[in-house]
Amino acid sequence: MKPVQQLVSMVERCVLITGAASGIGQAMALRFAEAGADLVLVDLNAENLSRTVAKVSSYSDKVTTHVLDLADKPAIDDFWANLTTDPDILINNAGIYPMIDFLKVDAAFLARTFQVNLESVFWMSQHFIRQRDTSGGVIINISSVEAILPFKENMVPYSISKAGVLALTRTLARDYGKQGFRVNALIPGAIKTPGTQSLMKKALATLNWDLVKTGYDFQSRLALGRWGHPDEVAKVALFLASDLASYVQGALIPVDGGFLSS
Repeated sequence: MKPVQQLVSMVERCVLITGAASGIGQAMALRFAEAGADLVLVDLNAENLSRTVAKVSSYSDKVTTHVLDLADKPAIDDFWANLTTDPDILINNAGIYPMIDFLKVDAAFLARTFQVNLESVFWMSQHFIRQRDTSGGVIINISSVEAILPFKENMVPYSISKAGVLALTRTLARDYGKQGFRVNALIPGAIKTPGTQSLMKKALATLNWDLVKTGYDFQSRLALGRWGHPDEVAKVALFLASDLASYVQGALIPVDGGFLSS
């Protein structure tokens, strides 16, 4: 029986994290670096990606970064074709959460939301499984509480895309478990990221009382009585990627302060 320190260790393992420039992705980069992993960090924001590298430098210098638009399938293909490292853990974290009235959604808006939030998870996972083949690996997909219990209005495309992530996760878990792939999903909610904090500040600054009320109602559903921090999602991701979770497959794990259970 391995000691706990070995079970959670990421030494000699390589993790690829999308959306690593801020928020949950950045927090995961920090935790995996602390655990000894080599990092491949992907994001569209080059400046913030550099800041993530600076933060993880105290833990690891084995970090490569790639500026990539995950809405661009050919760019994803080129990324994998030219990747010189061999990640054995893939975390599909990148996502956008645009808000728009359902009746105003057009084809371009819907397409980009699906491309970033769902299709990129599909293509990244396909490349990862194809490259790893019989070597197996770990895939962790990041969904949202909105996929299970839509709460905020004007987020129909987002909710659909994140629900698709859950279906993709369970299907890949079924199809590729016997080849050594563990595939699970996290369902974050009420996490204080730069995006959510900016949204609330904007609501207050513009006196958008509907949005303020939504935030209040959301807060009232939190069984823990508080919003979470990106690191609280990162720690669960580290668990899922580690040997501590060796028999966890096709799981959809909320990290939401009790939102879905209230």
